[in-house]
Amino acid sequence: MTADARFPAEADNDTADARFPAEAEERTADARFPAEAAHDTADASDTRFHSEAPDMTEPALRLEGMSASYGGRPVLTGVDVEIPAGVLSAVVGPNGAGKSTMVKAALGLVPSVRGTVRWLGRPLRRVRKRVAYVPQSDAVAKDFPITAVQVVEMGRYPHRGWLRRLTAEDDECVAAAMQQVGVTELADRPIDELSGGQRQRVFLARALAQRADLIVLDEPFTAVDARTEAALLEILTGLCRDGVSVIAVHHDLRDVRDRFDHAVLLAGTVVAAGAPADVLTPEHLERAYGMAPLAAR
Repeated sequence: MTADARFPAEADNDTADARFPAEAEERTADARFPAEAAHDTADASDTRFHSEAPDMTEPALRLEGMSASYGGRPVLTGVDVEIPAGVLSAVVGPNGAGKSTMVKAALGLVPSVRGTVRWLGRPLRRVRKRVAYVPQSDAVAKDFPITAVQVVEMGRYPHRGWLRRLTAEDDECVAAAMQQVGVTELADRPIDELSGGQRQRVFLARALAQRADLIVLDEPFTAVDARTEAALLEILTGLCRDGVSVIAVHHDLRDVRDRFDHAVLLAGTVVAAGAPADVLTPEHLERAYGMAPLAAR
């Protein structure tokens, strides 16, 4: 088993953007991809919540010829993939294969990106309010002086801005999101006092409060117990039934095969994409890992 086989540029566990997720997203407000900068203009009228029916005719994410590098070393090369809307999709592959890099690059969190990126059929700048991001738990500063409810309230900032007071509607969205993931009783707890599983629930609640049409999660099940993972998966599956698109970087191939609708297998580029049964084949796994991982046998 070569699940720990690494590529020259190890980027999946990169924590270069260790700031708070909402701050990181705000930083990328003007991040542009060279191939689409000319068309990437703001659309102030795009304020829809996922309570409106999302447009299911466009893929959740389309990448064409996308490449990314760290320190001049390539991590991803020539990535071409479409992830359909309204499904639970996993991005899998060995350590260093570019899983986290792919989603970060598509979100503008990683520099030196080439190619075309479309979220829900549009450049990210046009649909930022409709796309929520949940970073790796260990990529967030745990000593940030903020409570759980304040983290979840950040999910409303794309709609209200950082300086405006939240409305009664915002408060309802925050309360509903916290209840949905079971963290209401943690509302006034400092984020640095929470366990890994509790923090992950809080960050998911933040994404739910945003009422996004698409949620992107980077290793959401790391440092959580089996019960928490099952509960989070049930929530994500329910969101997909409601028309929300979910893309999660994941490492458990057996879990992906049993619980996910779609998978993208990476090894510096796309090895295969589609239904998990068609992607996680011995041939594809040998190409990505060097041999079939035990978790997939």
